[in-house]
Amino acid sequence: MDLEQTRFNMVEQQIRPWDVLDQEVLKLLFELRREEFVPPAYRSLAFVDMEIPLGYGEVMLAPKLEARILQELQVKKTDRILEVGSGSGYLTALLAKKGEYVYSVEIVPELKAMAEKNLQAHGIGNVMVEQGDAAQGWPAHGPYDVIALTGSTPVLPEAFQNSLKAGGRLFAVVGDAPVMQAVLVTCVAQGEKAVGYNTVGLFETCISPLKNAKQPARFIF
Repeated sequence: MDLEQTRFNMVEQQIRPWDVLDQEVLKLLFELRREEFVPPAYRSLAFVDMEIPLGYGEVMLAPKLEARILQELQVKKTDRILEVGSGSGYLTALLAKKGEYVYSVEIVPELKAMAEKNLQAHGIGNVMVEQGDAAQGWPAHGPYDVIALTGSTPVLPEAFQNSLKAGGRLFAVVGDAPVMQAVLVTCVAQGEKAVGYNTVGLFETCISPLKNAKQPARFIF
């Protein structure tokens, strides 16, 4: 398999047509070798438009979704970032390449170890991977400039928007299967003060929920 040709095809046939046109993001997808973050058994599928099993009931997001998340968050060099769900560490690495520091929280100990190993192998040091349950917020290192949720949540906990700095951005996929909405929440600022939140619906998708994601109040008859 010609890896570089397959990588080029992934970018040109999957990612660009999905409105990912930010040159910095596209450049990063060529530089950071996705296949090296994929479990060996699935390495031949590293550039396919699909989720890749990581074990423990978790998956790597499809390449176009990772790219779109990165583009929508408009990560800057000075940004301090919270990632909920480290997985194999690939999106963590992309965020770390663009931002100042990433706090990544993973609930599965084995995946925390996988992410750390992959990040270390690529010399990415501006990341702290922590084990814990951040499905309903992780204020420990906040407030953050950027928050990315890598699993869906039926209800978006207010704790996340409350952990944003003025001008901060939050990406989340909200709702229940089969139809969920990817949203970008921006903390609207007036000077240095946060004055409210602006939520924009980006696209419909369907991804696995975060473990222990917040559930809506359900009526019991």
